[in-house]
Amino acid sequence: MAITTVPGTTRPPGRRDPYPSARRRAGLGRKVRDNLTGHTFLIGAVVCFAVFSWYPMVRGVVMSFQRTRRGETTWVGWDNYARIIDDPSFWTAWKNTFYFTVLALVLGYAVPFFVAILLNEFRHAKGYLRILVYLPVMLPPASALFLFKFYAYDPSEAGLFNAILAALHLPTSEWMQSPGMTMPAMVLASTWMNMGSAVLIYLAALQNIPGELYEAAELDGAGIWRRIRHVTIPQTRLILALLAMLQIVATMQLFIEPLILANGAGTGDSATSVAYLIYQHGFFQNDLNGAAALGVIMLVVLAGFSAVYVRLTAKQD
Repeated sequence: MAITTVPGTTRPPGRRDPYPSARRRAGLGRKVRDNLTGHTFLIGAVVCFAVFSWYPMVRGVVMSFQRTRRGETTWVGWDNYARIIDDPSFWTAWKNTFYFTVLALVLGYAVPFFVAILLNEFRHAKGYLRILVYLPVMLPPASALFLFKFYAYDPSEAGLFNAILAALHLPTSEWMQSPGMTMPAMVLASTWMNMGSAVLIYLAALQNIPGELYEAAELDGAGIWRRIRHVTIPQTRLILALLAMLQIVATMQLFIEPLILANGAGTGDSATSVAYLIYQHGFFQNDLNGAAALGVIMLVVLAGFSAVYVRLTAKQD
């Protein structure tokens, strides 16, 4: 009696599949068709990253070991790095960049967090206040900085800040013309422009904290500062750590603030940053190889900060 099988059912025991390769190809084709949309989007993202991120990065590393003169490129090893490090502006730029980063962490990191705590306590007009806080982020950075330069930081008494100081009978300042006030003034402008995004992130984190924790703290007699210290900060520490790392990376790439507010270097190189020094080497001195070397040094420094952050957060987890 002949054994017949219905398509889609199990073959009889001991009988070999006469078309194994055809079945494997059909299964593979079905998997490819099922994932075709996802693969298409993935290929687009990979191409964009490869063309606009990975290739420039690799090309910059290669250029940092080369020297191009009159269209001829030669390998010079570490000469570009030695030349950049011997430049006195190199150390000035790093000092200014670290100074700006520290000031930004003191002011630009703490202020958005406490503004978010304050907004979270409001019971009415929350949407209006969020729009008001986020409004500076929607302004083009160049427009916001020109507003500070020609209106707020005007060194005469017609400037906004000087008018406020004069009304309070306090000494006025030359702001961007004063080497000592250049960095604090840039940090203030940068904080005003960028704090809206951080405030909204903090607000989202604060709203996920269970209200029972605050009620228990109040029953124990905890005041506002103790509630912030023992409830709010521990419950948002992962967001705080992430935004701290992102702010360090962003502030160390300081460029547009000195370019617009201080016309580049500022008074006595008080505003020269590493990113602006790269810009000077590349576009003013036509030293693309030196600019690439300086960019690689910045990449290594930022990668070091990122590695420390990953290690510390891994230990906390």
